Parts: sequence; structure tokens; C-alpha cells
Amino acid sequence: MSEFWLISAPGDKENLQALERMNTVTSKSNLSYNTKFMIPDFKVGTLDSLVGLSDELGKLDVFAESLIKRMAQSVVEVMEDAKGKVQENLLANGVDLTSFVTHFEWDMAKYPAKQPLVSVVDTLAKQLAQIEMDLKSRTVAYNTLKTNLENLEKKSMGNLFTRTLSDIVSKEDFVLDSEYLITLLVIVPKPSYSQWQKTYESLSDMVVPRSTKLIAEDNEGGLFTVTLFRKVIDDFKTKAKENKFTVREFYYDETEIKREREEMTRLLSDKKQQYGPLLRWLKVNFSEAFIAWIHIKALRVFVESVLRYGLPVNFQAVLLQPHKKSSTKRLREVLNSVFRHLDEVAAASILDASVEIPGLQLSNQDYFPYVYFHIDLSLLD
Repeated sequence: MSEFWLISAPGDKENLQALERMNTVTSKSNLSYNTKFMIPDFKVGTLDSLVGLSDELGKLDVFAESLIKRMAQSVVEVMEDAKGKVQENLLANGVDLTSFVTHFEWDMAKYPAKQPLVSVVDTLAKQLAQIEMDLKSRTVAYNTLKTNLENLEKKSMGNLFTRTLSDIVSKEDFVLDSEYLITLLVIVPKPSYSQWQKTYESLSDMVVPRSTKLIAEDNEGGLFTVTLFRKVIDDFKTKAKENKFTVREFYYDETEIKREREEMTRLLSDKKQQYGPLLRWLKVNFSEAFIAWIHIKALRVFVESVLRYGLPVNFQAVLLQPHKKSSTKRLREVLNSVFRHLDEVAAASILDASVEIPGLQLSNQDYFPYVYFHIDLSLLD
């Protein structure tokens, strides 16, 4: 499973024994894989400042999670032709996300533990804000390019009634630069090919004999040329419509066709040039944002543990990875039973609820007798 529970309990003898009991029970029952989650000794400051940081870290946690989800989605969108390789590009410090979380070590170089907690949090907040700002500007530019390209590509798809004709017709299909003559394009249903060949010359006066030619087909019909005098265009269109032939409004403009083809070539080239740098940026900064997110989780555990268990700072954090979804209810019951002594009322109410209310969904906001946070990596799959 790509789900983790990050908990902490006081570090006194009684609770260290409780942690041992938890490890023994969860191991024997194959409920979870547990590892110590090492958090450095931070400068505590005042309890008032910790209360403020608790609220700020909660918001920063939500923001960081939202950001890495958006970055993961951007990787999926950029790697449109290689979606099967997305996961190998979503790494943290060069390793898969599960390995990073289970082997987490606080990065002292980026976030010095000797600094005041408020400074560490401020550094994380500024880093994530900068990544989000860069993500917006880079993805907006790429998506605008991608949308323009898709719009051009859509023009070359569809049926003969809607698609662009610039990649179908050629200069030789038209009578050009004539004061009197013009070549029209007519869409004829497939069952009516024979009728068209027999009647097109007589649909109007002044139609050039033997001037029709089939130049393209789709599943429904064909695109024919026909040449006639300019002054009978309206009459020809009316008679063609009466016979269920559709004159497609198109006039050959070599300059416009060349411009459209050059635009497609330019957009394809620009997209190719931007693809590599954008994907590299996403990979590097997804890693940075994910690492920051797990550091935020560590900070939340520290702050909440001090607020919950008091001073001096003495607690043990543990990372649990439930083995399967079906075992999470039993795992929750084991934890609440082992640490019931930390808060009898909270433990009892949760145990009762988990037994009596089928399908109860426990969230990060539920109150447990121990400090608890949830990390769900499946959201990035």
C-alpha cells in the first residue's frame, strides 16, 4: 500500500513499552510495517508560538499536498505519449517515494534545526510558494502552445464539411487568376457520385464541361472540383443544394495555406523544444516539493507532540505502513488499545465508533489518544 500513518507517543518508559507492544502485535498479525521516524531537536520557543505554528503548518500541509498532486498531474499531461513511465519520473532525491518516506532523514543543510521553528516553517513556505509560481508560468506557456497545436490538428481531422482543406488541395486543382472563371469545391454523398457526374454540367449555365475531378474522400462522401463562370456562382450553389450537393466555401490562397503549414511546423518544433526542459523542471521540483511536504509532516509531529505531551521534549515518532486496506480497521483498534492510557475518553469513543458504525471514515481531523498524521501516496498514482 502507498499509505502511511505517522504517530508519536511520549518517550517515557511506559510508552516505549507500549510502542514495543504495538510493534509486536502489528508484526505478528501482519497489520503493518513499522519504522522509527527520526525528528531532530528543534528550538521550542513559547507554547503560544507553537499554537500559532500548529495552525500555520496545517494550512501549509494542505497546500504542499495540493501542489505535489498538481505537479504529478502536470507530469502526466506532459508525458502524454508515455504515461506508463510517469511513476519512474516521480521521485524524491532520486529514489521512489515510498523509500524516501520510510528512510526519511531531516535535511539539516536546507532546514537547519538550530534555527527558530518559525524560520524553518517560513523557509518551507517560501520554497513551496516559489515552486507554485514557477509551475503556473511554465505550464500556462506549455499548455497554450499545446492547445494551439491541438486546435490546428483538429482542423485537419473530421469530415469534409468541417476539416481544413489546405493539406488536401493543390494549386493544380484550381483555375486561378482568371477574371471570368472560378473553381468551386463540392461535397457529394457517395451514393450520388453517378448523379453528380451526369448532372453537374447542367446544374447551371456556363459550367465548364468535363471540369470535375475527385480530389478527396471520407466515409460519407467525396470532394469534387468544378469550374464555372463567376457570374453564375449563386445560381449553381442553389441548384447544387436542391440536389443535395454541398458547395464548400473555400478559395485557394497560396499565402494563407503556406502560413498555416508553417504555423503547424513552428508549433510542433516549439513543443518539442519545450518538452525536455519542462519535464526536467517538473521532475526536479516535484522532488523538492515532495521532500518539503514530508519535512512539514515531521514538523507537525514535533509541534503537536510538544503541545500534547508537554515539556521537556520527549516523544518517539513511528511510521506505520499498513499492509492492506482491509487491515486498517484492526490496526486502528490495536493502536487505540495500546495507547488507551494517554486519553481514556478519546480511545474509548474511537474504539466504540469503529465497532458500531460500519464504514466509518477516520480523517486527519479526528482526535486520537496519540499524535497522528496521514500520508497517502496513492493520490499520486
